[in-house]
Amino acid sequence: MKAVLFDLDGTLVDTAPDLGYALNLQRAQHGLPPLADAVIRPQASHGARGLLGVGFDLHPDNPRFAHMREEFLRLYADNICRHSRPFPGILDLLAELEARQLKWGVVTNKPARFTEPLMSVLDLAERAACIVSGDTCPQAKPHPAPMLAAAELCGATPAQCLYLGDAERDIQAASAAAMPALVAAWGYLDAADRPLNWGAHAQIHHPAETLDYLGS
Repeated sequence: MKAVLFDLDGTLVDTAPDLGYALNLQRAQHGLPPLADAVIRPQASHGARGLLGVGFDLHPDNPRFAHMREEFLRLYADNICRHSRPFPGILDLLAELEARQLKWGVVTNKPARFTEPLMSVLDLAERAACIVSGDTCPQAKPHPAPMLAAAELCGATPAQCLYLGDAERDIQAASAAAMPALVAAWGYLDAADRPLNWGAHAQIHHPAETLDYLGS
């Protein structure tokens, strides 16, 4: 392996507190009470679509969806890193990868206007070999294009990269790019998710377990 690539929300960084904060701000503006973290958290990997679904029972086919999505994204942009932090064990893993002279990067469906400020505030942007956002390529995950772009930026083949993600589309994208993948079980898995059926190489429960899959 030459590189380890991470999904952002729910794998590298715990962004659910700020996504939830923005959603509850929006609910308050519409006269609704706040939702509990436990209700919001499983939807945090699914972006505005999942959050507006749980927050307002709004879906993309609803005429109000586009307006409400932009309203939510403005609120989130204003609160991008109040409480978001790398998951426990992530910073130690990144330090170990760097000590081994292995590259690491991010492949996320989060748009660059959120990804780049968040990574910068967390002092991770300059350390990453690549940051591929949801709008970097013409297609987003589960399409393989972002995975292939990240591998190229890392100077590696897809087979020389290991991808970690907490959503089925993460594993689908990696599989389509012929890139080995691990399910990050500390992420935002929903009760309805069946990660053992996603076709990942394995499921891990702590970032340090990534080291077991890097080969000699």
